[in-house]
This record gives sequence, C-alpha cells and structure tokens, in this order.
Amino acid sequence: MAVRILLVDDHSAVRQGIRVLLSGHPEWVIVDEARDGIEAVEKASHLKPDVIVLDVTMPRMDGLEACRQIRKNIPGIEVLIVTQHESSQMMHEAIKAGASGYVTKVNVVRDLEMAVDVVSRHGCFPAEMRN
Repeated sequence: MAVRILLVDDHSAVRQGIRVLLSGHPEWVIVDEARDGIEAVEKASHLKPDVIVLDVTMPRMDGLEACRQIRKNIPGIEVLIVTQHESSQMMHEAIKAGASGYVTKVNVVRDLEMAVDVVSRHGCFPAEMRN
C-alpha cells in the first residue's frame, strides 16, 4: 500500500527539491503541496495523507501551529518537520506540537528518505525524539 505524502513549504523550490528526493520510491505518492500552515491544515483534513513533510517558518500560520491542529483533528497523520532551524529547543517545540520527526534542511539530502520511512511506520526520527 502506498504512503501518501503532503509537502508543505512556502518556497516552491524547496517543495520541488523534496519531491525529487522522494520520487525514487514507488511506494510513496505525493498527493499534493501546500504553501503555508492554513493550507496544510485544510489539505490534511481533505486528503488525509499518511505523512506531512512540514516546514516551520511560513506565512499566515507557522508549521508548529499547523502541526498542533493537524494532530488534534486527525491524530493518525504523522508529521515530519523539515526546517532550517538547527536547534534542540526548536526540536523540542516540534515534539510538543506532535511531530514524529525532525530533519534540518542542511541534512535533508542525507536524512529525508530515512525519516519519511521511519515516521510512515509510526516511529520517531531521529531516535532522540522519543526522550
């Protein structure tokens, strides 16, 4: 069964790059894209993807608030934060918001595929997110 993925970032080039990185997996399907947190919440409610790859810093509604709303309204969806913020404090904020994974954009080429695989099976990435 295919893993359905929603991509959310306010920069189209970033969304396109993530799409390219994930396109090599025939069992993963990008169902749609969103440009901000409000769009992410709306599309998550309608599409019910398995995984949302979600940026933090976006206009209208940031990714942490979008994560909170998505996890509250549709708890079965896994959220993978992909962000420029290389801080343990931001990772802890993402955990509190309900994210199952955290990847910095500087490490996205190295970590994204593994992170999507782990969170799609309801695990945590990186493993420190369990603590």
